[in-house]
Amino acid sequence: MSETKTEGAYKAGNGKYIFEIDKLEGLMAGPGYAETFGPVVEGELTQVGVMTLPAGESSDPHFHVNEQWVYILQGNLEVTVDGETSSAGPGGLVYFPANVVHCVAVSPEEDCKFFTCKDLRTGIAGTPVK
Repeated sequence: MSETKTEGAYKAGNGKYIFEIDKLEGLMAGPGYAETFGPVVEGELTQVGVMTLPAGESSDPHFHVNEQWVYILQGNLEVTVDGETSSAGPGGLVYFPANVVHCVAVSPEEDCKFFTCKDLRTGIAGTPVK
C-alpha cells in the first residue's frame, strides 16, 4: 500500500478507484480530543472518511490547518465554530474553516455518523486546543 498521511488510511489510485467504505477497517480520527472512529481514504489531494462519534460524546476544542466539510448521515450534532453554536441533523452540511477552533457534541439519543472531506496538507486528525 502506498504511503498515507494518516496511519491506517487507504490509498486511492493505482488501480484502486472504487471503495466500499462501510466495509473498510476504521481508525481513531481524533486521538486525544475525540472518540471519532471510521475508515479514511486518501487520494492525491484530498481525504474522505465516514466517521462515527458515539451518542452523548463530544470533541474537545481543536482546529485543522485545512478546511473541513462534514455531511451528517445519522444523528444530531451541536456544533460550535469560532464561539458560535448551532445544531445540525441528517442532511446537514457543516463547514469548518482552516485554523478556526471548533468542537461538536452528539445528542444522547443515537450515534452521529457523518461523511467528512479535507485536503491532504495533514492527516485526518486536528490539533487540540489546551
